[in-house]
Amino acid sequence: MLPIELQHLPSSEELPCSDDIPVDNEDQNLLPNVLLFLLNSLWADRLDWYFGVDMAVYHTTGTNPRAPVVPDAFLSLGVERKKGGKSRRSYVVWEEGGVVPMLALEMVSHQPGGEYDAKLELYAKLGVLYYVIYNPEFWQRDGHEPFEVYKLIQGSYRLQLGEPYWMAEVGLGIGRCQGMVGNLPQEQLAWFDERGDRHLSEAEVERQQKERERQRAETERQRAETEQQRREQLEAFLRSQGFDPDQLPGG
Repeated sequence: MLPIELQHLPSSEELPCSDDIPVDNEDQNLLPNVLLFLLNSLWADRLDWYFGVDMAVYHTTGTNPRAPVVPDAFLSLGVERKKGGKSRRSYVVWEEGGVVPMLALEMVSHQPGGEYDAKLELYAKLGVLYYVIYNPEFWQRDGHEPFEVYKLIQGSYRLQLGEPYWMAEVGLGIGRCQGMVGNLPQEQLAWFDERGDRHLSEAEVERQQKERERQRAETERQRAETEQQRREQLEAFLRSQGFDPDQLPGG
């Protein structure tokens, strides 16, 4: 950390909320927001986390505390869900009790942004425990895998194996899945539990419940239809033997 007195640091009100560099594809906003919306459901009862999307993170590990890093997304634990009851304009580490993000996500796009070198070094210096790089289109160009998770171990990032990857310190796994976005099939990023099962959105849970109800109704319809067929077959057999099914003793 830079030897800077807190009173000499700018406040969040004085700092830009982003770096004003536009994203160059829609997924850079869409996919992190899918993760955010799911967290809003999964952790609805928790008030000790914050997930930022395309938001400036100001810190004192560089040469200028006014120069932020802007991940495509980041997750911090142990901070207020709403800072002072209000929405954050940016994430200012010295106003968050020194809590740095536990996870940072970068999505590689048409124009490389130093995801595998400069940002990796910066996040390591900042102390971000998990650094996730999602590169579904240009991984061959960059000589990497489409999805990589790095963990900070003794000050350096080490590539982790396995997908989805379970982050015990976060209490979530992260990985890819096939989903629907606007009724179109698309690969997405998702949260997973310790068993490797994907956490579903509220809409997906509702669709599953409706499908189970439909299947139960169909099973009941088929059972009733089978019972009716058996009854009709029995009645036909009785008639073939000279008995009236409606006049049987005890009927």
